[in-house]
Amino acid sequence: KMQKLTFPKFPNNGNSLSLELKKRVNDYFVKNNISPNGNFSLYFKATLLVVLFVLTYIHLVFFNFSIYVSIIECIFLGIVISSIGFNVLHDGSHGSFSKNKYVNKVAASAISLLGANHFMWNMKHNMIHHTYTNVDGYDDDIDIGFLMRMSPQQKRLKMHKLQHYYFWILYMFLYIFWIFFSDYHKYFSKKIGQIPLKKMKFIHHVEFWIVKLYHFIFFVIIPIYKLGFVAWLIGFFIVCAVAGLILSIVFQLAHTIDKTIFPEPSLEFKVLPDDYATHQILTTANFSTHNKFVNWFVGGLNFQIEHHLFPKISHIHYPQISKIVKEVCSQCNLQYNEYKTTRSAILAHIRFLRQMGMN
Repeated sequence: KMQKLTFPKFPNNGNSLSLELKKRVNDYFVKNNISPNGNFSLYFKATLLVVLFVLTYIHLVFFNFSIYVSIIECIFLGIVISSIGFNVLHDGSHGSFSKNKYVNKVAASAISLLGANHFMWNMKHNMIHHTYTNVDGYDDDIDIGFLMRMSPQQKRLKMHKLQHYYFWILYMFLYIFWIFFSDYHKYFSKKIGQIPLKKMKFIHHVEFWIVKLYHFIFFVIIPIYKLGFVAWLIGFFIVCAVAGLILSIVFQLAHTIDKTIFPEPSLEFKVLPDDYATHQILTTANFSTHNKFVNWFVGGLNFQIEHHLFPKISHIHYPQISKIVKEVCSQCNLQYNEYKTTRSAILAHIRFLRQMGMN
């Protein structure tokens, strides 16, 4: 008989940090009389990205020019796919895109446009990753199997000595792996890592197969029919490699770098060392927060600390909220992990991977 999985708990210490942060952030919205949801600029950006996605796809498949133009368009489509993931689906799935529940659902279903399944993503990202950030055995984001060692608790293999060189290639395969393998693996095994999936309703099953069928028709069958197998294969690989690399890098820069911690629950009572808010701050890092383009492109995911503390607040407010969070952290003597540039955060990720491969 399978042993029932016990989930780690956060210590019950009155959650004073959490309450203080919530109070101050709430005061900020009340005082300035603004909504914590998205605004017109976010809706404009979301519309622009989806329109670019559709137009680039149509141009690539039906109005094929030269091989060079096609390669540039494939790279561009990969970039747009990752930005839709960051800006539309991410805020939508957290319910922070709009005040309107229906609009949030539509934004969250942008994941279907990309061929991935919303039910799996919601459970893997919103429920598991956002609760058990960097906790080995629970956070699926740090479980890459034997190919990489992403936390001190994972077993080190000889090959990991080179992981800070070969990770680029693995990250390029993330998107293909997600669409064609990991969604199906979760669906049929009814598990995410070792955590059982919530029960899927009939509509969830229908949705799963409709999205997979749509993606296969539009991204495999039609392009092969129009362009031939080899041209499709090259183009499809470029699109997926670019999207995979950008998505992986941005999500990994938030947690697997040389400043963040990887807490372990106590063996006897399965209690984590820190309360929820402290846990989120110490396992997370920000990067490039003064770069307006980075902020625009990654949908505020460079303000990952604020996002983990306030996932239901739209990312357009993170630059302001970060000032409040920083202030509270300095008053509580808590380390606030931040990298000035994207480059310095990538180097910190490489240092972390090297460290994990060495000892």
